[in-house]
Amino acid sequence: MCGIIAINGRQNVAPLLLDALRRLEYRGYDSAGVATLTAQGIARRRAEGKLNNLASLLEREPINGTVGIGHTRWATHGRPTTHNAHPHANGRVAVVHNGIIENFQALRRELEGRGHAFETDTDTEVVVHLVADELDRHADAGDAVSAALTRLEGAFALAILIAGEDGRIFGARRGSPLAVGYGEGEMYLASDAVALSALTEHVCHLEEGDWVELTRTGATVRDETGAVVDRPVTRTALSGALVGKGEYRHFMLKEIYEQPAVIGDTLHTFLNPLGQRVRLPELPVDPGGVSRVTLTACGTAFYAGMVARYWLEQEARQPAEVEIASEWRYRAPPLADDGLVTAISQSGETADTLGALRFARERGAATLGVVNVPESTIAREAGGVMQTLAGPEIGVASTKAFTTQLTVLACQAIAMGRARGTISPEREEALTNALLEVPARAAEVLNHDGRIQRIAEWVAAARDVLYLGRGTMYPLALEGALKLKEISYIHAEGYAGGEMKHGPIALIDEGVPVIVCAPSTSPVFDKMAGNVQETIARGGKVVLFSDREGLERMGEGATACVELPKVDPFVAPLLYAIPVQLLAYHAAVAKGTDVDQPRNLAKAVTVE
Repeated sequence: MCGIIAINGRQNVAPLLLDALRRLEYRGYDSAGVATLTAQGIARRRAEGKLNNLASLLEREPINGTVGIGHTRWATHGRPTTHNAHPHANGRVAVVHNGIIENFQALRRELEGRGHAFETDTDTEVVVHLVADELDRHADAGDAVSAALTRLEGAFALAILIAGEDGRIFGARRGSPLAVGYGEGEMYLASDAVALSALTEHVCHLEEGDWVELTRTGATVRDETGAVVDRPVTRTALSGALVGKGEYRHFMLKEIYEQPAVIGDTLHTFLNPLGQRVRLPELPVDPGGVSRVTLTACGTAFYAGMVARYWLEQEARQPAEVEIASEWRYRAPPLADDGLVTAISQSGETADTLGALRFARERGAATLGVVNVPESTIAREAGGVMQTLAGPEIGVASTKAFTTQLTVLACQAIAMGRARGTISPEREEALTNALLEVPARAAEVLNHDGRIQRIAEWVAAARDVLYLGRGTMYPLALEGALKLKEISYIHAEGYAGGEMKHGPIALIDEGVPVIVCAPSTSPVFDKMAGNVQETIARGGKVVLFSDREGLERMGEGATACVELPKVDPFVAPLLYAIPVQLLAYHAAVAKGTDVDQPRNLAKAVTVE
């Protein structure tokens, strides 16, 4: 997960930027850079690899300036080279960026038509040229930044320097976190309050759509309409744990809210937005010649594998199976010589999943790990690795690790479909565009947090809760039920909607909330609508998550409805994961349980 730091100070800021970037190293990165404002314009230093390389470069080629920005970057659709490292700049404007600019291609074509010359294929560079272009039309740099922000679509956090504007830094957030730090005669901006922990105790977290201008003495925050607003400044203790939670009551809620950003980070690793193509790391097998994919995992990761099976079969026409790791290897199943075993684990240390991986390796199968920790045992032992960029996940109940696993597996399905000739270039473009929209749509889902909290307070009084879904929403029903059980200790079960008549319908009564995930774009939406009406007819209290069209067609008789964005059914699981996470979280808070460390559970299950 990329990191941002900006300082408007009284002394040479390059060493301070470097120190702050070191506090963001835990997020992972493969290149880094800083830029400062000088009397000559913008000075910039960037380096591949670890921060020691950047530090050595700054020793050889120091830069001055009391105003500067810095960035640690995960390689996206560009290789982890100095050329692709942030900050991006054109001599007039320098930018560091987390997230995705969805409409960068259209903006790039427009700007190229006006004579702007681009040096990279990244989406970030379009912000540099867009701000520069607006500077030609506005006398004040703040007005130029404001105008540029209105043109951007997507989920992002930005810090912007403008040559000649010494004493001013601009920042903006939409879907990606950004915090303002208040010092004495200095001001700071960072993607993570951890970066500010050695600089200040006083932090303000920008809200969705906010943008800010930092001077040395303060910050002016404006909302998305341009109106000046006051955001609370809180005093934050300097312990790592408390700073890490920032403005949030629990790590779990913080991690739910980080999903637009980390989904964007992960997407950028596998997608080239300019060419609308998926690029996988080197695999241990020809993706076009795999006879069968076996996905093996435990818990939440197993449900991610269930969703991936739908994607592989429907889009790639790839035979696939998903197996609970703790059961699969003890069946001693025969493995195809040209098959691929994909082990999914957040920690990369899950004992049962590691055992399944070793079982596959011992029998000569090609193996692939989907992990969040590149130094983990599964990453080291698998024949190939696809990494999720969720960053550290402190809450025991998995949230952002799950959605980034889905992100990686969606990219795998697209790439395998292309290799097998079952996905046309047009279909790949449509699917990648749908994925690129997810961070922004995920941010929209989070706007319903208050509504979901009120529903959760009612759900928290129940003894039993049912979750229903069909197609890719069936694994989401299982995952929603698991989340509620894990942290609220309410008994919950997830079912495929079509299975209701085969027994579970007997459980329906007025005291059993029924949570339904049903996007209108699903090919089985009408079937799900019938299941919902059967539930309502028997007194069931339905909580319906759907888009506007779905609510209009299915919502009559539901006890509560939450409208989600309408998206391609391929990406719906990534969005519908968020409301079921929030529902479980708020139910647990209402019941007063230990949300981040629920009883009897561990973050990484390293024993069988």
